[in-house]
Amino acid sequence: MTQSQFTRQELLRRGLAGSALLTVPGLLAACGGSGSKSAATSTGAKQQLAKTLHFSNWTLYIDVNNKTKAHPSLQEFQQKYGTHVDYVEDINDNASYFGKIQGALSRGQSIGRDIVVLTDNDRYLSLMIKKGWAEKLDKSAIPNIKNLVEVQRHPTFDPNREYSLPWQSGMTGIAYNDTLTGPVLSVTDLLENSKLKGKVTVLNSMGDALTLVMLANGDDPTKVTDKSFNAAFNRIKKAVDSKQIRQFTGNDYAPSLAKGDLAAAMSWSGDIAQIGNSHIHWSVPKDGGALWTDNMLIPKGGNVYTASVYMNYVYDPAVAGLMEAGDPKKNITGIYYIPPVIGAKQAALKLNPSVANNQLIFPSAKTLSRVHLFDSAALNNQKYLTQWQNLISG
Repeated sequence: MTQSQFTRQELLRRGLAGSALLTVPGLLAACGGSGSKSAATSTGAKQQLAKTLHFSNWTLYIDVNNKTKAHPSLQEFQQKYGTHVDYVEDINDNASYFGKIQGALSRGQSIGRDIVVLTDNDRYLSLMIKKGWAEKLDKSAIPNIKNLVEVQRHPTFDPNREYSLPWQSGMTGIAYNDTLTGPVLSVTDLLENSKLKGKVTVLNSMGDALTLVMLANGDDPTKVTDKSFNAAFNRIKKAVDSKQIRQFTGNDYAPSLAKGDLAAAMSWSGDIAQIGNSHIHWSVPKDGGALWTDNMLIPKGGNVYTASVYMNYVYDPAVAGLMEAGDPKKNITGIYYIPPVIGAKQAALKLNPSVANNQLIFPSAKTLSRVHLFDSAALNNQKYLTQWQNLISG
């Protein structure tokens, strides 16, 4: 999820300023193909859309019709543009997905995808851009880029948003199943409560896990030192050695939590709504949580124009509102993450007024004050990375 160096204070100052919210991430032929429709760019030139847009994303990360399991926003895109979206939920965590695609990209080959989603509190998003493995956006096809919230416009990994656009932002906290345990509201409880031994998981993302543990230790995750890293690392290692932690996970904690195989899990904010189990609860730990943004990228060999048209589509506030809040009248569940689109809140409230006070979608100043961005320099510290990888790989 290297990352934008906006501070929590900037998030609060800018994000709470009105509706520009954060009130408050093959073969070449596979991505190409003949176009099914043409569309005009902002310069008036017409380009051909591909018949299929190939899109890799995380699970539980797009609106869904609870009866048909289809994705209404994708169906609407196909109806509007004639382009089918081959939507694949094959990203479980940043590291493993990067491992799958780096070989082909390093050889100059396409991976058969037009859009992939990677997170700014992991190192792989920045690496994709630094290595030249991402295509530049066709901004002439994205006039709705004007709707990008102010705080997201100039991240350090892509200062002018030449290669990326935010998909969603979110928070890292703790989820628990109340049929198996009482409330789990702290990292200390998660890692040290003997009643939870072998029934908890921790995220395999260094930025996620260490942010929560450093905060529990009274340290600052935005400015990591060897001392604070070692204290957090050793605390997690102790929980591994004692068998308190069952495993490290990416998105794959969700099915186990839903089935009742886990009592508690370090987890991402929006997943719990889509799990749809009233016995599962999520919160920011009492000492604080992590903040991150997932970003859309076009990998080398992807269809730049078609991907850019899709990005423009999801930056329409009406579309963003549907994706966030869903539509209870049509039995559609939304994403329940933090939207990066100006006007999304107003559109969401029209569809589903109950989301107005939902802290997962529109966090208050109080909630935002409790979540933090992990130190980008630590994400690229090879000593830290090696230690972490050795721990999570067993």
